[in-house]
Amino acid sequence: MTAPLPSRDPLTPPLLDAQGRTMTYLRLSVTDRCNFRCTYCSPASWGGKKDLLTPEEFERIVSVFARMGIRRVRLTGGEPLIRPDILEVAQRIAAVPGVEWLAITTNASHLERLAVPLREAGVTQLNISLDTLSEDTFRRISKQGDFASTLRGIDAAAAAGYASLKLNTVAMSGVNDTEVAALIAYAHARGLTPRFIELMPFGQGTPVPTAELVKRLQDTGLSLVPDEAQRGPAAGPAQYWRAPGGLVGFISPLTQNFCGGCNRVRVASNGDLRSCLGGRAQAPLHTLIRGGATDSELALAIRQALGEKPEGHRFTEPGTRTALLSMMGIGG
Repeated sequence: MTAPLPSRDPLTPPLLDAQGRTMTYLRLSVTDRCNFRCTYCSPASWGGKKDLLTPEEFERIVSVFARMGIRRVRLTGGEPLIRPDILEVAQRIAAVPGVEWLAITTNASHLERLAVPLREAGVTQLNISLDTLSEDTFRRISKQGDFASTLRGIDAAAAAGYASLKLNTVAMSGVNDTEVAALIAYAHARGLTPRFIELMPFGQGTPVPTAELVKRLQDTGLSLVPDEAQRGPAAGPAQYWRAPGGLVGFISPLTQNFCGGCNRVRVASNGDLRSCLGGRAQAPLHTLIRGGATDSELALAIRQALGEKPEGHRFTEPGTRTALLSMMGIGG
């Protein structure tokens, strides 16, 4: 199915994909480089894109999307905070009319310095990646990362007064799957909501199904009750359970496919629009911008790309792994 292109101004909401789903959430990669290079995200061969967008170009793209109905923006990477101009990028995007919520996904290694300035720049929420509380396991996952700076950054974020903080853990069999209960306690003690993500087929490792993780936790005596109030577009793909210390989220792209409710579109750090995390349909927004395209022409290109967005990903199909870009290259 292909979404019909509008007969009216393509900037006019709503922004629909080929399945008729309304897009309200933009994931915008600001760099595809990272100072950690985790095994499940970044292949050793990844060299990165050479021509990244400028703060002004990010602002232009977000402005067009906002006029089309995008209300939530997340800055991703790579590691967004390694950009020396990340505060300018955040300030520009937070000030775009129509943007109601701005989040960043980060490994926390620069948060000791940037947690407060980012909040002051207009960032609403931080999603912090932490896969282990063991330095040895951390080194196994990321040989280049700085474990101590990550923990200091998390503490700085917890003290900075954010409206929402989430701790994201990719659960990997035989690597960190025995630490789930400890990570929940660690997050709740600092006011963060822990979330456990099934490993997707972008790099190394073996996933742990969500149902298995939940059962393991319940077998240890931890009370987990599904929280039906934490549903809908604002909650994203996570399913939340209530534990004694707070909410616990599980994101299950493999075993509990959530594509039917997808409301997001992705733009890579060089301006390539990707209609789906697991697809290859794209539009070169950077080429259009630098070629003098009008906002309406950008909007039409966006709609054409979303007209090729599939019904869902194909992560579980044979041979999928070899056809996908790395998570780092897509922007998460």
